[in-house]
Amino acid sequence: MGRNDLINTTRAILAKAGFDVSSALTIRGVCFDVVARLDQRVLIIKILSNIDAFSKENAEEMKVLADALNATPLVVGERSSSGALEPSIVYSRFNISIVSNETLADLLLEEAPPFIFAAPGGLYVKLDGDLLKTIREDRGISLGALAETAGVSRRTIQMYESGMGAMIDAALRIEEYLGLPIIEPIDPFEFKSEERSKEERTGREPIDTFAVNQLCNLGFSVTPVIKSPFEAVSHNNKALMLTGLGTDDAKLIQKAVVASDIARIMDRFSVLIVEYKHDRDNIDSTAVVSNEELKKIDAPEDLTDLVASRGTRK
Repeated sequence: MGRNDLINTTRAILAKAGFDVSSALTIRGVCFDVVARLDQRVLIIKILSNIDAFSKENAEEMKVLADALNATPLVVGERSSSGALEPSIVYSRFNISIVSNETLADLLLEEAPPFIFAAPGGLYVKLDGDLLKTIREDRGISLGALAETAGVSRRTIQMYESGMGAMIDAALRIEEYLGLPIIEPIDPFEFKSEERSKEERTGREPIDTFAVNQLCNLGFSVTPVIKSPFEAVSHNNKALMLTGLGTDDAKLIQKAVVASDIARIMDRFSVLIVEYKHDRDNIDSTAVVSNEELKKIDAPEDLTDLVASRGTRK
């Protein structure tokens, strides 16, 4: 399947599941291909024929966006150098989940979540560690007895009870011995941004421009992003904006159109801050604000009101 067909299949699955789905991005070098939203769940998705092409740099950009937009990064792929991605298995690279379109469809359309995840050394399942420990202690089963049944060490059983994944055959032997299901489904949409170090979150160069400095002076927190159709995510306690910066040229106009689509999905506003006053107040639904106009703004609500009035949805 060609990559365009792969992207269209992913978008169709998401739309059928009730997600509001952005158009596929057409800008080269962007770290994601599709944004989708269903209620409070927002997905930032990269779609690749071969997941070996997924780089650490790309992953870090997706994580930065996910942190800023309270979203989940996800990769949808077809194969790797080891072969086709198997259905009902969650893979991962750089702490981002990777699934096939078949797995995505089973999860979203058939309510059949995956139970297996791939990790170094093989395939594993997730156990309900608290339930396992409670049952073992209530029944008076020693660590040694359960370890012998599962074919693992006592220490491994303790690690299972603490949340470590288990090899499939060991988990099945434990379930059979206890007579209860303790294997839990895998949620590929689970993204724990707090697992990333503070250095990882803050180790990028800040954008030093008049526009960014003014946004900061107005009380906005500005998160720079690199491989995106906007240069920053700007927010305060009342508003979040996808912010494009720079001179007004054909490339920025293209970016503004794409940012409008993503902002629509996010139910946010996008703004393009340009050096000089433009003859248009918006591009698609992305508000256009000049540095001179920004300079005259004294309160954050004045900026958000201006962006809202110029970025009225079509």
